[in-house]
Amino acid sequence: DSEMPLLSVPKEVAVGTAMLGVAFATGMLAGKRRPPTPATHTETGMIGKSSPLRQYILDHSLREHPILKKLRLLTADHPWGRMMVSCEQAQLMANLVKLIKAKKVIEIGVFTGYNALNMALVLPDNGRVIACDINEDYIKIGRPLWKEAGVEHKIDLRIKPAIQTLDELLASGEAETFDFAFIDADKESYNEYYEKCLRLIKKGGIIAIDNVFWNGKVLKPRKDDLAAQSIHHLNEKLLRDARVNISMLPMGDGVTLAFKL
Repeated sequence: DSEMPLLSVPKEVAVGTAMLGVAFATGMLAGKRRPPTPATHTETGMIGKSSPLRQYILDHSLREHPILKKLRLLTADHPWGRMMVSCEQAQLMANLVKLIKAKKVIEIGVFTGYNALNMALVLPDNGRVIACDINEDYIKIGRPLWKEAGVEHKIDLRIKPAIQTLDELLASGEAETFDFAFIDADKESYNEYYEKCLRLIKKGGIIAIDNVFWNGKVLKPRKDDLAAQSIHHLNEKLLRDARVNISMLPMGDGVTLAFKL
């Protein structure tokens, strides 16, 4: 991933500047002015992963359970370790789960199980994470740590296509019984995951959608990049979706929170 230049301005100024940039880009898209020299369009978020400012954020806000940290470090050593949700984003998910007193959670895309563990740790003892993935190999890294943390009984792992699991939940009468969903799997299926999760989530529940920046590629999706196209189309749809309130956050590779009305 390309990184942002070192920021030497207060965070509020950086955010404000970025918002001005969004307004300017909107004007350009409307054909009102010529764009200047191309800006840095490949950052995964407001702050690059190696930025001292991101390290400051972690040093001053991350409260990571020791077993979560253990799993994060194990995952970082994996060749595909960059697929893991960022730890500060996972902490926000856990705080939201606690805030709405969630008991039933869906996770689409488990990888090594960091975020499944993250959410299981804050759920009540009778809470459940329905964890959907098609590959059990990566999960073998994290599963022993679920047990070590004493939360394995809260994680219901379903190894099959997530669409199939979501359809089974709907067919068994579980529509509008879930509190929270986290979508972080194959991008081409994002719209279908979103629609099915929206049916499964209660009013007042939250759907978190990861990678909504797709490493900056959503700014100008190539016609042959189906992932970027799919995410961009869903981002545009969410903006106008009257069934939810939304916030798109420049955290990690971008995350949108959709609050079901």
